[in-house]
Amino acid sequence: MTLNFLGKSPSRFLFFTGKGGVGKTSIACAASLHIADAGKTVLLVSTDPASNLDEMLGVKLSNQPVAVPDVPRLSVLNIDPTAASEAYRGRVLAQLEQGTDEKTRQTVREQLSGACTTEIAAFDEFTGLLAGEASGFDHVVFDTAPTGHTLRLLSLPKAWTGFLAGNDRGASCLGPHSGLKMQEERFRQAMETLANDKLTTIVLVTRPERGALREADRTSIELRAMGLSNQRLVINGVFRANAANDAVAVSVEQEGQSALSEMPTALRSLSRDEIALRPYDMVGLDALRSLLSLQQPPKPEGALQPSPAAVTTNRDPELSELIDRLAQNGRGLIMVMGKGGVGKTTIASAIAIGLVQRGHSVHLSTTDPAAHLAMTVDGELPGLLVDRIDPKAETARYVAKAMEAGGRRLDEAGKALLREDLESPCTEEVAVFHAFSRIVSEARSAFVVLDTAPTGHSLLLMDATGAYHRQMVHNLPTQPAGGRLITPLMRLQDSAYTRVILVTLAETTPVSQAAALQEDLRRAGIEPFAWVINKCLVGSGTRDPLLLRRLSGELIQIARVHDGLAKAAYLLPRLAAPPIGIAALERLAA
Repeated sequence: MTLNFLGKSPSRFLFFTGKGGVGKTSIACAASLHIADAGKTVLLVSTDPASNLDEMLGVKLSNQPVAVPDVPRLSVLNIDPTAASEAYRGRVLAQLEQGTDEKTRQTVREQLSGACTTEIAAFDEFTGLLAGEASGFDHVVFDTAPTGHTLRLLSLPKAWTGFLAGNDRGASCLGPHSGLKMQEERFRQAMETLANDKLTTIVLVTRPERGALREADRTSIELRAMGLSNQRLVINGVFRANAANDAVAVSVEQEGQSALSEMPTALRSLSRDEIALRPYDMVGLDALRSLLSLQQPPKPEGALQPSPAAVTTNRDPELSELIDRLAQNGRGLIMVMGKGGVGKTTIASAIAIGLVQRGHSVHLSTTDPAAHLAMTVDGELPGLLVDRIDPKAETARYVAKAMEAGGRRLDEAGKALLREDLESPCTEEVAVFHAFSRIVSEARSAFVVLDTAPTGHSLLLMDATGAYHRQMVHNLPTQPAGGRLITPLMRLQDSAYTRVILVTLAETTPVSQAAALQEDLRRAGIEPFAWVINKCLVGSGTRDPLLLRRLSGELIQIARVHDGLAKAAYLLPRLAAPPIGIAALERLAA
């Protein structure tokens, strides 16, 4: 099988990016194995804070390269934001001159404790790999976070290089001048490497689905604008029905072929590979190696033949029953969370429309930089407000507010310095958090449904919420006059105020990632309200051999969710067509 995206001689740096759930990690792992098996040394790097490389490759991840068992030339590394932040703080504090008093050092530590530092520290690790720290490897393969987060990451070398040019003071949110300036040369090298077609290839991974193809098209255009033009296209999960009389199988195939026939023009110009849908989850070396070949993976242990009842009948509670439970509260925040590609936007939209059906006013919004709410809802409904947290608009609002509040007592020189600080790329993260906090507070008197970004990006937002909470408690040790202190984190921890819905597919990796997210939330004092298992073949009636083999794996994962993971689980069957538009979502929620 000849692969256009690898060719005879892959570039030194390979980036795999795309919408959540399209198979970036599977393709990146398979490509890494392919290159290592050919005799080259490979470092596979995850930039996703919610990486699942460990489960797929059977190796414990670290922020240092770890050898993959039974693959002599392959190592993996996970850019861990927490570990990266600690290392970054250490480097900045080490730059302080000897004799610096403890009060100054403590001030610097506080400056380096926020969400801005987490982002720049993870980015610092990333640029280091591009600027020479991976010199011991022939190839470096990046398995990136879902698109919105990745576009932000890949835009930062240019943003920071431009910001630091002629800026002798640095950004206050990142600590002292030395903490930033010592990175300037590394940022420049990273930008040059990304834009070098001989060194770097961007592999856009998608599925034969309209939403995924649209996002790949938008990503391609934005990356070209950044100077990253060496792009390839991989269409993963292409399905061909085995029997013409199987309505479910035929609808899945037709949906995919229709999406491919309408592929955006920009994508058509790219060199392209198509990879067939596989009958099992891509977990383990054998399955991953088979992904880029014509061979089928061995049947996994624990696989079972679905019973006729499982194929034709579904006895699990459905989405409408969940919406009935949520409506009883009369108001509150509903956060829909999960791995990319599991259908969070559809579930959030259906819940919001279902609440409107039941007589409530609802604000439906999203924290996802690659938002698809408007396309999913595709219409207007009395009682429903649909918008999104737009990073650029929120940054402009935040800067204007900061200039108005902070510039009142400053002269022109002081205002210029403040404006310079606010041009920092970190300002966007702060602005998005403030917008998130504002929307959370709206749920005091109405329903707010939040379609969150994929897991890793949401965890960073949760970290920012926790950091803000600790800062407020530290700065206000006594209760403020006129009432008690209530931070956004406290609202999220209040089960009467916030209901968290975890969405998953009945597949190994999404279920594992939802379980890990649940544990992260619990450590923050947030208890998930329910799980939704989306796009299930259970009850579909399919007789297609490949889909039946996938169904057997689904039954194992559904049992796993019921047996100890979810307090309440609701199942949504795979539909013949994606539920897009008010009418389709109303049927889903009715």
